[in-house]
Amino acid sequence: MKVLLIGAGGVGEAIAAIAKKQDPKAEWMEQMILADYNLARAKEVSAKLKEPKRFPPEKVDAGKTKDIVALAKKYKVDLIMNGCDPRFNMPIFDAAFEASCMYMDMAMSLSERHAKDPFHKCNVKLGDRQYAKAKDWKKKGLLAICGSGVEPGMVNVFARYAADHLFDEIEELNVRDGANLEVRGYDVAFGFSIWTTIEECLNPPVIWEKEKGWYTTEPFSEPEVFELPEGIGPVEMINVEHEEVLMMPRYFKDKGLKRVTFKYGLGDEFIGVLKILQALGLDKTEKVKVGDCMVSPRDVVGVTAPDPVKVGESMFGKTAAGLWVKGKKDGLERNVYLYQVADNQECMKTIGSQAVVAQTAFTPVIMMELLARGVWKGSGVENPEYFPAEPFIERMERYDFPAGMVEMESEYRKAQEKKALMAGLSSK
Repeated sequence: MKVLLIGAGGVGEAIAAIAKKQDPKAEWMEQMILADYNLARAKEVSAKLKEPKRFPPEKVDAGKTKDIVALAKKYKVDLIMNGCDPRFNMPIFDAAFEASCMYMDMAMSLSERHAKDPFHKCNVKLGDRQYAKAKDWKKKGLLAICGSGVEPGMVNVFARYAADHLFDEIEELNVRDGANLEVRGYDVAFGFSIWTTIEECLNPPVIWEKEKGWYTTEPFSEPEVFELPEGIGPVEMINVEHEEVLMMPRYFKDKGLKRVTFKYGLGDEFIGVLKILQALGLDKTEKVKVGDCMVSPRDVVGVTAPDPVKVGESMFGKTAAGLWVKGKKDGLERNVYLYQVADNQECMKTIGSQAVVAQTAFTPVIMMELLARGVWKGSGVENPEYFPAEPFIERMERYDFPAGMVEMESEYRKAQEKKALMAGLSSK
């Protein structure tokens, strides 16, 4: 497989490093072109990988479909991997279609608020623009896998696994993400794309319910404390706009699904920073005149804030991404949390990338391998839960990002504990 990677930032670098590590002999990843608007950055990543022919650097403007198509045809790529902020999704998505190759991204096309009632009603939802073109992709026999990161991405695979193996009925799918990460030496630091973090945290969060469909709430709404595994502990989480809520109802309605949510642990201090940015208008993407220049306030924040790529050495702790599933098994209520925990020091040691970035990057590489080997296949615009989950989860440990599961308090857990106790007594 030949891949054109658009975006050589933190996640892009980690994707390339993981691909090289997992396929050192180029058995399924023949070539990965590292394309970025900043050619110096693409060259920097290529030099680190020490295989310039396999990972050649190129300059490209992610907002220009025509330029992306030309680059894809130059290298005769099989897949275009979008490693950019979601504001560039549609130009890259359209380029893959025009170049007749597969497409993957880690976040779907952007939403637009309801003009009159943004905190109750949806308008243009995340992914709407891409889903609207599904028939065209299907007709052309091309596959686009949208939302292939960790969230969305890995947790969507967890949803498929839960539906196929752990539950007879699924009532709720609740993504829960949090960490005990500390970035020492910085008053404020972003662990992920600054532009995307502001976008999803300050937009009206979306919830899906069977009786109401998709609706929105206020940012930072419905705080709850969720216990995260592997020593992270209790983390307060709030509603955040995220793609999974738009994806999962499309695939699991037949399993009895009643509710889908996404909550993230931001912390009071970081929420305070976001609120200040919003109050000052620094979250805005529309350009304003500063002297003789037109600049986007959010882009200014992105340039002046600590670069997520460079804070890894100062970051300590773990981050957890996972899916809390509620439903029934064997007629009994069941409650599980499927998750992946990444330790920052381990990620820095094995990949050279900080935990949030590395955890996001390993998922699309697994999906690339599954596509290259013909394990995952199809056409149209799909999400990861469309495909069989087992081959993905089997590879997670080999990729050094093993999956975990917590069997939470439930009727099913009590029944299993009683069954184990009786079996133990009968064997004595």
